Amino acid sequence: MNILAICGAANKQRNTATMLKSAFEGAMSAPGATGEVVYLYDLNYKGCVGCHSCKLLDESKFARCAMNDDLSPVLAKAIEADVLLIGSPIYFNDITGEVRSFLERYYFPGITYNKDRTPTYPKRTRVGWVFTMNAPGEVVYKDFFAGVVSTSSRVIGESEYTIAYQTQQFEDYSLYAATMFDVDMVKKRHIEQFPKDCEAAFEMGKRLAESV
Repeated sequence: MNILAICGAANKQRNTATMLKSAFEGAMSAPGATGEVVYLYDLNYKGCVGCHSCKLLDESKFARCAMNDDLSPVLAKAIEADVLLIGSPIYFNDITGEVRSFLERYYFPGITYNKDRTPTYPKRTRVGWVFTMNAPGEVVYKDFFAGVVSTSSRVIGESEYTIAYQTQQFEDYSLYAATMFDVDMVKKRHIEQFPKDCEAAFEMGKRLAESV
């Protein structure tokens, strides 16, 4: 069983990366699981350039991204993965640009413009999303999360997500222009709630792997 985790956060030690690692460990606990974590910020790549090569009725090009860069081998691994875990913080009501660019390159070759919209990849992949944010609760982005999961379910395979909100961004908030936060509450949540969020991520990863 192949497990691939995609981290769309720049910091490899903070909330998103930590939670994604928990999901990865959960998936890797399945017997016979092999896998790796890819950090998108380590790679040099671009999003889809709209060349439409992946839609050509040419066996050597159809359902394949024509671009050749650091993301190319990652896309190949994502297509072959049995479980794909994707982590992103929420910036300005959306996933990070790196995750968006990855998804453009991953999604577009996976569908045609035919009326039936049949997915093109050779197998379905279970997808688990990890979202982190400093917003006060899931309800703020509930429709957005539902949209992300709906798209990945249609193009790639059955998908679900887990979240952590009101996350701690700084060790010392007094050093930053960040007076809008209830610092004591945020730090308390980081101690009491964030470990539970990581446990939920672990269980999601484990559940996805066991369902393959």
